[in-house]
Amino acid sequence: MRHLVDPLDLSKEETRRLLDLADSIADNRDAYAHKCEGKILATLFYEPSTRTRLSFESAMMRLGGKVLGFSSAASSSASKGESVADTIRMISCYADIAAMRHNKEGAPRIAAQYAGIPVINAGDGGHQHPTQTLTDLLTIRREKKRLDNLTIGLCGDLKFGRTVHSLIKSLVRWENIRFVFISPEELRMPSYIIDEVVKPSGCAYSEVRTMDEVLPELDVLYMTRVQRERFFNEEDYIRLKDSYILSAEKMKLAADDLIVLHPLPRVNEIAVEVDDDPRAKYFTQAQNGVYVRMALILMLLGIEPGLFEEEKTC
Repeated sequence: MRHLVDPLDLSKEETRRLLDLADSIADNRDAYAHKCEGKILATLFYEPSTRTRLSFESAMMRLGGKVLGFSSAASSSASKGESVADTIRMISCYADIAAMRHNKEGAPRIAAQYAGIPVINAGDGGHQHPTQTLTDLLTIRREKKRLDNLTIGLCGDLKFGRTVHSLIKSLVRWENIRFVFISPEELRMPSYIIDEVVKPSGCAYSEVRTMDEVLPELDVLYMTRVQRERFFNEEDYIRLKDSYILSAEKMKLAADDLIVLHPLPRVNEIAVEVDDDPRAKYFTQAQNGVYVRMALILMLLGIEPGLFEEEKTC
C-alpha cells in the first residue's frame, strides 16, 4: 500500500506517469467517469480549506465514487481529544482512501503509519502540500510542453510558503532548471532549502528584491502572497509591498510565452486586470488540481495498474 505524504514519495518516473494519467483524464473525462464506483474517499480536514477540500471531493465524484468526512477539527472527535492514529484507524473501517489536512506538521505521516487505507497529505501546517506540487507540475507541463530547460521565478513569501518549498524539491529532479527567488529580505528563501535542495542538485539560482528586473527572462512566474504581518515594521512593508504586486503594466515587461501561476487564494498580489491576460494560468491551475487528484486516487487505489515502479509495488 502506498501513501502520498511528501512530493518525493513518488519517484520522478512515477510522477511522470501520474501526470500522463492526469493529462489523459483532462482530455477525456467521460472515460474515467465510473472508475471509482463503489469506492469512498474520506476528507479529514482539521483546518479550513476551500479549494483543496472541494477539489478532492470533486475528483472522487467525477470518478463515480462517494465522499464522507469533516471540514474542521471542531466537528470531529479531535475536539474530544481523539488522536490522529485512532481517527485514521476508525476511518479505515469506513472508507477506501483518505485525504488529510492538518495544522500540525507531520500529522499525515503519523496517519499513514497507522492507516489501513492509502493516505494523501492535503497540507500539513507549513510543511508540505504534495498535491499542490503535482498540480503545479501538470500546469507547467501542459502549458510549456516540458518540465526541463525552464527559468522559474518564485515571488513573494518564500520563507514560509510550503507550496514553493515543495515545488522546488520536485523541480530539481528535472534538467536545466534555473530558479529566480524574488522576495524582500525578511521573506527570502530559507538557507536550508538553498543549501540542502538547490545547491546539491546543481540547479542555477539567483536572489533579487524586485520582479521588474527579471520578468523578461522568466518562463514561469509563481506568485505568492506577501503578508503584512511577516514584517518587523510597517515602514518596510509600505516601502516594499508594491514591488510584489503583478500588474498589467508589469506584464508588459514579460515574454509573450510566460505563464503566471498562483496556488490561491490571492489578496492583492495579482491585480484583477491581469486575469484577462492569456498568460494568466492560475484558474487553469485550479482546474488541473481536480485532474491531478483524480489521477492520484486511481493510482493509490490500484485502479490504473502499472503506474508505480515495479520494485516499489507490493
